[in-house]
Amino acid sequence: MMAPPSRLLPILRRCRSLSSLASPASKAVVYDEHGAPEQVLRVADVAPVQLGERDVCVRMLAAPINPSDINRIEGVYPVRPPLPGAVGGYEGVGQVHALGPAVTAPLSPGDWVIPSPPSFGTWQTYIVKHQSVWHKVRSDVPMEYAATITVNPLTALRMLQDFVQLNPGDAIVQNGATSIVGQCVIQLAKVHGIHTINVIRDRPGSEEAKDKLKQLGADEVFTESQLDMKNVKSLLGALPEPALGFNCVGGNSASLLLKFLRQGGTMVTYGGMSKRPVTAPTSYFIFKDISLRGFWLQKWMNSDKAEDCRTMIDYLLGLVHEGKLKYEMESIPFGEFSLALEKALGKHGSQPKQVVRF
Repeated sequence: MMAPPSRLLPILRRCRSLSSLASPASKAVVYDEHGAPEQVLRVADVAPVQLGERDVCVRMLAAPINPSDINRIEGVYPVRPPLPGAVGGYEGVGQVHALGPAVTAPLSPGDWVIPSPPSFGTWQTYIVKHQSVWHKVRSDVPMEYAATITVNPLTALRMLQDFVQLNPGDAIVQNGATSIVGQCVIQLAKVHGIHTINVIRDRPGSEEAKDKLKQLGADEVFTESQLDMKNVKSLLGALPEPALGFNCVGGNSASLLLKFLRQGGTMVTYGGMSKRPVTAPTSYFIFKDISLRGFWLQKWMNSDKAEDCRTMIDYLLGLVHEGKLKYEMESIPFGEFSLALEKALGKHGSQPKQVVRF
């Protein structure tokens, strides 16, 4: 028997309200073509987006400007969002604003969430995506860390675990040690009893940079010019020869790392800031059996590692909460995005990682 009209009205109203659930109007940093970020990016109004049955609307709290974000905008990164109308940004943290009527994920309004694996389009004030995109994270850490925990810290953790079986007392060597990945490598290695030998550029303030890295737990820090010698291993003192090296610079800096590696050692390249190739003497392959490998976090996350990725993110945020993982960042309001972009592009000299707060 059909329900009386008076009983149907509340049900109909509820169905209409659920079917018309939409995000608030949003603002986003978008681009329609590839090119120099300062030329192609613009802030645009975004119309409300309808929520599907299992969609979640998230109000973004903070998102960083990573070098890979810049590369995507320039069109030189292997994976890029479709144009026109691409929204910049790849990682960040937000707060659940609204849930579709059939969402089954354990999420509630107010929860902090991150896209995991990271997802295109985090430089906007509201995002609507399927529930499977969002991973709930703890909210008792600074939001800048929740916004940046995936790309750099997870890269450091995976490289320490994926290539060589390291045991407490072993050592690794890395260049680009002042980078966020470099700082995370130092601290994560310390947590697991691994020694670190670190190489930085020769530049004004290098002594201060050395001190900062040693405060994070670095065993040794050298400038590249200090390693302009034949027997760099004499600098190790009581430290063991490194089994593993991390290269994000290339060129001569990568060659310096190879000098440190022990017999059968491995150097992993995850970046190329100098834009110069990695070269290695033939003798290193024949007589030292050195291995050269590469690491790309996005490829790793796009495999079958989604759940593992989330477990590791929780672990890393736990270290942040315990004060065992930290790195320098600068927070800038969304209204000053142009300034944050300039700083990220190096137009104001060396700057901390830029994190935009919405």
